[in-house]
Amino acid sequence: MLNGELVLLKTYHKDKVKEFIAKVSDDQLHTNFGIIELSSLMDKAPGDTVVSHKGQEFSIQRPKMPDFFHHAKRTGAPMMPKDIGMIIAYTGLNKNDAVLDAGTGSGILAMYLASIAKRVVTYDIKEDFVDVARKNVENAGLDNIELRCGDIVDEIKNIGEKFDLITLDTQNSKDVIPHVKGILYPGGFLATYSPFFEQTKEIRDAIEAAHFCDVTTIECTEREISFSSRGTRPSTSKVGHTGFITIARA
Repeated sequence: MLNGELVLLKTYHKDKVKEFIAKVSDDQLHTNFGIIELSSLMDKAPGDTVVSHKGQEFSIQRPKMPDFFHHAKRTGAPMMPKDIGMIIAYTGLNKNDAVLDAGTGSGILAMYLASIAKRVVTYDIKEDFVDVARKNVENAGLDNIELRCGDIVDEIKNIGEKFDLITLDTQNSKDVIPHVKGILYPGGFLATYSPFFEQTKEIRDAIEAAHFCDVTTIECTEREISFSSRGTRPSTSKVGHTGFITIARA
């Protein structure tokens, strides 16, 4: 592993997985299972193990975006991976794309997008949310996200650059949509997230008034399957609905 590289250290305790994300350095990682000398990881590779001073063995892995999703600090309920996946799939996001994201929150969506796209600019109206998101971005080792504090309803009128994808997860998405086409490349996509039918209808009306094409609104429900000695069935502990995704093309 290289100095400065992020690693996922995984161990088991009482049949439960315990995970820690750390950076290869000269520092120490203090855990309930002992101290790990992070410098010792420089001679290791993914799949190897490292042992704490208490003798606890940890496997070494490269962290992926689902790991950062689980370990990121929250400022509220983030967009779920199932909804993020729909945005990525239905817009064809790729490594050459520039993305504008509004409603940063904890930065989860921006981080997923930045793991694929060339560049992400993300706005949030709350400075404390931006501070939390910035820390999450730093912890994920992403250097292609620009975090800005501001009200996207006002800021979008003054943005002097164009994007391949614009994502909106704000209460005022309907007020932003009239200005979106001015900063979208021809053929670019708009993707919005809205938890309620009423907000979704307002978004659809705004999109229609702005003359977008190929408009679709989707609800992605998710059911985890529970396996037990009694039988196999959909889990009753998870809520399937989170929100509605609307995709439109300029």
